[in-house]
Amino acid sequence: MNETSLRDFVPTVIGVLVRRGVGFAAAEDAVQDALAEAVGVWRDGPPHNPMGWLITVAWRRFLDAERSDTARRRRELRVGGEPRPGPAETADDTLQLYFLCAHPALTPASSVALTLRAVGGLTTRQIARAYLVPEATMSQRILRAKRTLSGVRFDQPGDVATVLRVLYLVFNEGYSGDVDLAAEAIRLTRQLAAKVDHEEVAGLLALMLLHHARRPARIRADGSLVPLAEQDRSRWDTRLIAAGVDVLQTALARDRLGEFQAQAAIAALHADAPTADETDWVQIVEWYDELLRLTDNPVARLNRAVAVGEAEGPRAGLAALAELDPTLPRHTAAAAYLHARNGLRKPDQLRRHGATTGDSAVRRSIWPDTSASTRPATASTAPTRLGHS
Repeated sequence: MNETSLRDFVPTVIGVLVRRGVGFAAAEDAVQDALAEAVGVWRDGPPHNPMGWLITVAWRRFLDAERSDTARRRRELRVGGEPRPGPAETADDTLQLYFLCAHPALTPASSVALTLRAVGGLTTRQIARAYLVPEATMSQRILRAKRTLSGVRFDQPGDVATVLRVLYLVFNEGYSGDVDLAAEAIRLTRQLAAKVDHEEVAGLLALMLLHHARRPARIRADGSLVPLAEQDRSRWDTRLIAAGVDVLQTALARDRLGEFQAQAAIAALHADAPTADETDWVQIVEWYDELLRLTDNPVARLNRAVAVGEAEGPRAGLAALAELDPTLPRHTAAAAYLHARNGLRKPDQLRRHGATTGDSAVRRSIWPDTSASTRPATASTAPTRLGHS
C-alpha cells in the first residue's frame, strides 16, 4: 500500500477517535503517530484490516499520551473503550474534518496547514518543506490552529465555499519540497466531491484538472514559465482535459452557476483550442462576464480586458483596461502586451513590472508574453462549445 492510499484513511480514523471522546488535537496527533508506525510495519504489505489496525494503534497512542499527562482514574475510564478485534467502525467523518479545518476562526494559512495534516495526512515536515518554511514555524502554526478550534464542536455545520477556497489555495502552491501540492489538492477535492453533492465542488475539481493538464508544457528547463500561447499543446494531458470537461459539463447541466464553474469554463475553452489562434475569445469574454456577475473580482476584470483585446482588437482591450486600477498585479504587463498588439512597444513598462514582481519565473515569462504574435485571433474550430445560461 503506497503512502497516498494510506493517507486516505486519516479522516475516518480521526473521526472515530473524536466520537469516542478524544479532543480533535489529541486525535490528530495520535493518528499521525499511527501513520508513522504503519509506514515501518507495513513494508511487506498491509494487514487484513488496515482501517481497524490504524484505529487500534491510534487509540493506543492516545492512551500512551494520556498516561503521561493525566491521573490514573481518567485513564482507566478511557481504557474501557479500547476496541475489540473485529470489523472497523464504518462512520465517515471526512466532511466534518474539511469543515473543521476551514473554520472561519482560522487564518487562511492555518486552514491550509491543518487541512493538509488532518485531512491529507501529511507530516508537519512535509508541509513545511512544501511551503519553504522551517519545520518549527509550521509546527507552531498547526498548534495554534488546534488551540483555536479547541472549543468548536466536531459536528458543527460548515461552509463548503470556505473549504473550496482553502483547497484552491493549496492547489495554487503547485509543487515544492517533496510534496506535489497541486496533485494533493486534486486528491482532496476528489475526496470532497465523493462526500458532498455540490456543483461548485465539481467546478473546482474541473478547474484543477484542466489547469493541471497543461502542467507538462508550462515550465522551461531553466524554471521560467511558458506563456499559454507558446506552450506545446501536444504535451498537454488530454486524459485530464477530457476528465475536467466531463466533470464541468455535468456541473453546468444543473444550472446553478458558480465562480469555480465559470473559471473552469474559461480554462476548458483554452484547452479546447487546437492552436492559440483558434481560441474562442468571444465566448471567453462571455464567460468572464458571467464570472463578474458572480464576483466583482478586479483580477478577473483585468483578465477580461486582455480577452476583449483578443476578441475585439487591442484598442478595445486597452479601453477596458483603462477603467481598472493601474496598481493591480500584472496591469502593466497587460497594458504592454495590448500596446504591442496595437503596434507600439513599451519596454519601460516591462522594466517597471519586472522590478516589482517577486517571482523570477513569472518575471522572465513577461517578455515573451508582450512580444506575442500581432495576428488577430481567428474563428474557433474547437469541436465542443460549452453552453451556459
